[in-house]
Amino acid sequence: MAGDTLAGSHCGHRRLGTILSYVESYRRLAAAQKGRGRGAPAYSLYVNRPVGRILAAGAHTLGLTPNQVTLISGLFTAVAIVLLAVVPASIGLGIVVWLLLALGYALDSADGQVARLRGGGSPAGEWLDHVFDAFKSVALPLAVVIGWFRFFPLNADAWLLVPLVLAVATTVEFFGMILNDLLRARQGVAQATEAGGSSVLRSLMGLPTDYGVVCASFLLWGFPVAFVAVYSLLTLAEVLYVCAALPTWFRRMQKL
Repeated sequence: MAGDTLAGSHCGHRRLGTILSYVESYRRLAAAQKGRGRGAPAYSLYVNRPVGRILAAGAHTLGLTPNQVTLISGLFTAVAIVLLAVVPASIGLGIVVWLLLALGYALDSADGQVARLRGGGSPAGEWLDHVFDAFKSVALPLAVVIGWFRFFPLNADAWLLVPLVLAVATTVEFFGMILNDLLRARQGVAQATEAGGSSVLRSLMGLPTDYGVVCASFLLWGFPVAFVAVYSLLTLAEVLYVCAALPTWFRRMQKL
């Protein structure tokens, strides 16, 4: 009986140590939280980053590396993409896909936060993170095309162009942002030079282009007419954003 008590005491100490380790990790992340990016959309700022902080503290407590968190994030996203392409559309599937994509997105924020807890990231980790970002920016709209073609009662095949346009727009935006950072760094210009404050209004205005909102739109996957309408509006918002951003980015490159 005494041995059982002693073992229970050890287990209690381990659980307490784990809890304290998690609390300390979360506290350090909160204290070292990144500044708000200029014009960063509201979901990314006020939902995804805080959820990512919770996941990052848990991942750090479990001893996961940033690359492992990135791989888990990519796995969640990849499973959601496959489901959209191979499983008939339904309300339940839409909920599952949203949860998988949202978790993948939160973990995508968590990997960098885990890296900060461990003293900094690595070029290999940044490369891996960007590769998965590039994958989802193309693969998710393409999965929507396949799902629409296979399972949606579209009244015209022209609707299939909508996800294809979104795939082009998100790819151009992603590559443009990567080039912005690369070329600024080559010229010795710190990334923070282009950063600024982000008001609540500006963040809300960016919601239609926020990946988190795209993830949430799949809650309508079981309602084809509503989903096509919402997804088309999100595509239009992304195209307008890219058309506005590209000239601005080009002028900044001219000033380097």
